[in-house]
Amino acid sequence: MIGAHIQSPHRGPVTETCTAVIRAHADGYDMAKPALMGRQAAGHGFLRAAVHARGDQPIRGLSPNADIAAGFDAIIKAIDPQAPFEWIKTAEPERIGKTGVLYLADISVASHARARLRTGVSAYSLCGVTHTTASQVAMDEIAGLLREPVMPWDALICTSTAVVETIRRVHEAEADYLRWRHGDTLRLDGPQLPVIPLGVHCADFEFSDAQRTEGRSALDLAPDEVVALFVGRLVYHAKAHPHAMYRGLQLAAERTGKRVALILCGWTPNDQIEQIFRSGAAQFAPDVRLIFVEGRDPPRRTNAWAAADIFVTLADNIQETFGLTPIEAMAAGLPLVVTDWNGYRDTVRDGIDGFRIPTWAPEPGMGTPLAIGHENRSLSYDRYCSFASNTTAIDMAKLVDSLAALIDSPALRQTMGEAGRQRARELYDWAIVYRQYQDLWRDLNARRRAASSDPVWQNRLAAAPKSLSANLDPFDVFGHYPTRQITSATPVALAPGANHAQLTACLDHPLFGGAPSPRDLVLRVFDAVDTGDHSATPIATRLGIPVTGIGRTLGLLAKMGVVRLG
Repeated sequence: MIGAHIQSPHRGPVTETCTAVIRAHADGYDMAKPALMGRQAAGHGFLRAAVHARGDQPIRGLSPNADIAAGFDAIIKAIDPQAPFEWIKTAEPERIGKTGVLYLADISVASHARARLRTGVSAYSLCGVTHTTASQVAMDEIAGLLREPVMPWDALICTSTAVVETIRRVHEAEADYLRWRHGDTLRLDGPQLPVIPLGVHCADFEFSDAQRTEGRSALDLAPDEVVALFVGRLVYHAKAHPHAMYRGLQLAAERTGKRVALILCGWTPNDQIEQIFRSGAAQFAPDVRLIFVEGRDPPRRTNAWAAADIFVTLADNIQETFGLTPIEAMAAGLPLVVTDWNGYRDTVRDGIDGFRIPTWAPEPGMGTPLAIGHENRSLSYDRYCSFASNTTAIDMAKLVDSLAALIDSPALRQTMGEAGRQRARELYDWAIVYRQYQDLWRDLNARRRAASSDPVWQNRLAAAPKSLSANLDPFDVFGHYPTRQITSATPVALAPGANHAQLTACLDHPLFGGAPSPRDLVLRVFDAVDTGDHSATPIATRLGIPVTGIGRTLGLLAKMGVVRLG
């Protein structure tokens, strides 16, 4: 990628526990959310791995308030009631540096690099991970990796080689723009972009013969029915259009003469979309028995996995980047039929674990109207994705051939399923994937330490701003508004007749309910002025509080009319 990177001195295996502070927003890890997304499933799997691998360390979480921290801790305790949790307040970013890395669970490295300026660009490393990259927010974050104060000791984990290529193309365009705007000599640093897949807990998908029998019985499946399974959100505009799956299964059933059932294990945003899925199956796959299973209900979801013979997911949507369910299917020992699309190319070996079906999409230039519509918001994100998906075609002949081969041959299903199961255990179990995260975090810490001892980087770090120009101190950017400014040496005295009763009356009134200084501090500063301190500096010394906080409190007291300035 663009920019000169620092070489890490870290080499070879290290056995000590390596952790990161986790941005502790339950939304990224909560499997009980009604609108469950793949990123929550991936996040929860990551958190389970972090809890299991914590050693003697607590799980450290960064959040702005106690309620959010408690929600995150509740998810941890559901995984392991004995796992200790340490809350780090967002207002205490310096505590992140003691661990070294802040893990974000999303793509927002650029945004968090802005906030880190106030603590120092080398105070800690940032580590994000990609999920969808198609949204405007995600694209802005990707481009921002070159614009914002992102450092070589930061990383954005790319879940597939397809994601790396997307980022390369965006960065190439962003670099061209920045150099046109600011000159060819512009220095552009980017983060590390390691490819680390998402993981699964393989043991969750190991089913006994009895469980398989129970699953099929629960879904009223006949012994001679061959069962195809799709797991995921049922949204044809933003996940996978079902027509090819319906039509492919229908034609394969006709060719083989076998009884075929399709389990749609997922959830729809509303009844209307569910009806569209049902009517589509009735029209395009009339001989395939359709079974809807509520995918957010763990026992029902388990029955669906245990009952299946083949896993089918024909993603054709640009919001997909990796695809977690094929890995789950591998762990379950199911052969796969997937599209040759994004991260599926990394995970599914065509002809070994299953079949990858070729896809077609328009060439560059044909989508410019979609980009313009997304940019000016005349196209919603869902419609933008849907329009792109509806012009993506799947090789129907190869699809039918592949489905028919698996439907017709239990031996082929067994061979491919076992190959996939072995691959999942060797490459995608979270215990293995999480070690790659830990190795990355060690590497980032080593890069940051190397920079702090390098003379060239020392000079650059010393010159780094303490905030972005769009986030200046309001008393700086609007410093020309007042007649005079309160400084550390501005004289201060009690106003004539001022007393505690007058101060308390102000503090108790809703007009001062949003005061910028806590009540206790206001009272202590008032008492310091009353006992003879006549500027912010001696008051700060007496109270052991930064002079900046004293200056703001003196302004509040003057606003209340109980002290006089100047």
